[in-house]
Amino acid sequence: MRRLLRTCEVILAVGCLAVFGTRVTLAQGEPQKKTAPAAKKMMAPTKHIMIDASELKWGPAPAGLPPGAEVAILDGDPSKPGVPFAMRVKLPDGYSVQPHWHPTNENLVILSGTLAMGLGDQFDESSMHALTAGGYSKMPRKTNHYVMARGETTFQVYGAGPFAITYVNPNDDPRKKTTP
Repeated sequence: MRRLLRTCEVILAVGCLAVFGTRVTLAQGEPQKKTAPAAKKMMAPTKHIMIDASELKWGPAPAGLPPGAEVAILDGDPSKPGVPFAMRVKLPDGYSVQPHWHPTNENLVILSGTLAMGLGDQFDESSMHALTAGGYSKMPRKTNHYVMARGETTFQVYGAGPFAITYVNPNDDPRKKTTP
């Protein structure tokens, strides 16, 4: 009977590990979380953050975006792999970003204005879908897309880093353009 109980405990422990990622310590019977290193980094406790819109520190967007956009980092570090971040982006009327993709999922919520978005390798204004204040988009990683602001537009981007941009056509990359 003891052998049967011990066998059941072992099967239960292996089952918990396989299904829930939890390791059961048979000596104490206490479940312990088994967490992957990347998940530990993402779940690291952070301080409570409250930022009024008037307190945002706006600055130029990273060099991967055409000049004219502004960015305010709300939380985290968009450049670090696996680290959660949230940032605001402000685009002037008519601002556009040519077809590009990101190495991670891109989540955004439109706060003001209208952001027109399209899918594919070629910028085609007639195929764009307009998102207005309150609109949401989730773009899976490595999905070719492009955007254009209709009126001054502000949106919030969040996810896990790195937030990077790769242009479908390398000639569209502002980091590769030279100024006379």
